[in-house]
Amino acid sequence: MLAHLRNGHPYAQLAAGFGAGTTTAYRYITGAIDLLAALAPPLREAARTASARRLTYPSPCRSSPSLRPGGAPTGRLLWASPALPGAVHDIRAARTHGIIETLTSVNLPCWADKAYRGAGGTIRVPYRGRWENLSAGQQARNRSHAKIRALAEQAVATLKTWRLLRKLRCSTTRITDLVKAVLTLHLSSAA
Repeated sequence: MLAHLRNGHPYAQLAAGFGAGTTTAYRYITGAIDLLAALAPPLREAARTASARRLTYPSPCRSSPSLRPGGAPTGRLLWASPALPGAVHDIRAARTHGIIETLTSVNLPCWADKAYRGAGGTIRVPYRGRWENLSAGQQARNRSHAKIRALAEQAVATLKTWRLLRKLRCSTTRITDLVKAVLTLHLSSAA
């Protein structure tokens, strides 16, 4: 199963390598993926985990994150949302999955991009406008905001290290299970 997820080897190649039938390889791999996907944490649990850490974030007036005993922010994966069919705007997906309400209920701030303008709750977005038209304070806050958001990009990059997730050619229900299985493996290796 790891060879399939990590390297994207097709079922036929894995079956030949292990001296099994393609159908057998398919059943074993999908069964393991389904099991791992079921172990992935739900949104509320991930939000509570992140909220309990209460990480210190970069100050808008400093050029680097301030590190305190509570820890420094990291780009660690905590949760993966189910895939939605078709092209869905980010804010609509967040509302569909209840992300904004969940983050607000545990009072967990979230630094998002400009696409989340008007999301409400604890969602923070950068100032809008051309860089030269922003005040020095707004520019400093946008720089700080970008540094925090870069951590989320590190988490996305973690997903891209799994070759199978780079070019998915399956239904959205299968994509959800694959990503949640990878998340479970990631969380178990980080523990």
